[in-house]
Amino acid sequence: MPAKSPLPGDLEKIETASRDEISALQLERLKWSVRHAYDNVPHYKKSFDAAGVHPDDLKTLADLAKFPFTTKSDLRDNYPFGLFAVPRSKVARVHASSGTTGKPIVVGYTLKDIDTWSHLVARSIRAAGGRAGDTCHIAYGYGLFTGGLGAHYGAERLGCMVVPMSGGQTEKQVQLILDFQPQIIMVTPSYSLVIAEEFERQGVSPEDISLKIGIFGAEPWGEGMRGEIEKKLGLDAVDIYGLTEVMGPGVASECIESKDGPVIWEDHFYPEIINPDTGEVVADGEHGELVFTSLSKEAAPVIRYRTRDLTRLLPPTSRSFRRMDRITGRSDDMLIVRGVNVFPTQIEEQILRDKRLAGNYQIVLTREGHLDNVEVRCELQREFSGQLSQTEVQVISKEMQHHIKTVIGITTRVSVMNYDTIPRTLTGKARRVIDERPRQN
Repeated sequence: MPAKSPLPGDLEKIETASRDEISALQLERLKWSVRHAYDNVPHYKKSFDAAGVHPDDLKTLADLAKFPFTTKSDLRDNYPFGLFAVPRSKVARVHASSGTTGKPIVVGYTLKDIDTWSHLVARSIRAAGGRAGDTCHIAYGYGLFTGGLGAHYGAERLGCMVVPMSGGQTEKQVQLILDFQPQIIMVTPSYSLVIAEEFERQGVSPEDISLKIGIFGAEPWGEGMRGEIEKKLGLDAVDIYGLTEVMGPGVASECIESKDGPVIWEDHFYPEIINPDTGEVVADGEHGELVFTSLSKEAAPVIRYRTRDLTRLLPPTSRSFRRMDRITGRSDDMLIVRGVNVFPTQIEEQILRDKRLAGNYQIVLTREGHLDNVEVRCELQREFSGQLSQTEVQVISKEMQHHIKTVIGITTRVSVMNYDTIPRTLTGKARRVIDERPRQN
């Protein structure tokens, strides 16, 4: 589809600044952020002191490499508010992402943080082609997940009329789109295809759908899915990137005039790419693990946070900031299933709640079209194997499906097998995940 070029007056001054201007601003803000974290977060003071570095050692952007990383484990270990850099009386809101032990990763926002976040999501929507006066249909989930409210505040900041639909209720999604005639939809790419299928079921063709722009995030997607979405919904599909630990949606976003990878809003987030094995910083253009340092966050600053996302930094095109390439995978074991972050240990936890089930299991991921399917294969304990009726086994399967859906938030097919059915490993490391999904192009 033809992309829409933004009007000349739409861009902020910083979006067309020189590299020297951007670097100077980054260094100024980086010095503040590192000092803010050191002075106000015991974890960072202890971490910096243990590494033998001090905020005064940060004299150039390259000096950031001297400082230690922050990991997801650090966030879990300081649950719930241990990494906050302001008193709780100054925290206006919290959000959270799922964890592996039932404890979510919690992040906080001051009113200024929320203002910054809203501004950056508004900038992202504008980069995607959205304008004041547009109607924006939001089908990201609301609640502790950052997607719904992050998109909501940003769309309002831009001047859009917001339809806060949230996820699910596909028929109602379609009905409201037909009735309200929005120009923009913000949703996961996989769920957008579910919505597209409902349009098809109702006999509504792409040219009769009001949507002009789709802003898709929360899960990896490739050019093949972009083409499928654009064809079925008749819109321009752009990628927005974010993660709860760093802010939420709006850390980076594609521009509609180029659609060549999300532009990182470098005035608020400093990116690095590291070798995931050695931790060494690699040059722009080389593949590795994405690391972010926040430059303006008050409540929950992050210093060199290892995202585990594998990508590379690309030179600027539509804006003066660098871009990130498509995420090619993760350097840890987290799975993303239809926009939901899932760890194998979360599923293991649900399996082991049932005393009739053994600890050996496998998670099999497949894809039909562009939608992920999950089969959980688990085994009966030896004393129950061959002793239960088919009906009793089916009851266990349905109960497990319900627990996984309720606690983790994904729909699965659970296959309960007899003891010693799932292959064992002789290396001591079980193969818990069998990912048969094709790689994104």
